Amino acid sequence: MGIPLYFLPFFIAAGRGANTGSVFVINLFLGWTSIGRVVAPAMQMGTRRTP
Repeated sequence: MGIPLYFLPFFIAAGRGANTGSVFVINLFLGWTSIGRVVAPAMQMGTRRTP
């Protein structure tokens, strides 16, 4: 239960088609900090890739 919740910003970014690589790295290395909890969701709300 904890791992999917930890990577929730990554899963949302993947669903939205955002830059998943950057969101994953920020979430992986900084997700446990308050900085990571703010930056990763902000990144996943950013630019959306067009098909």
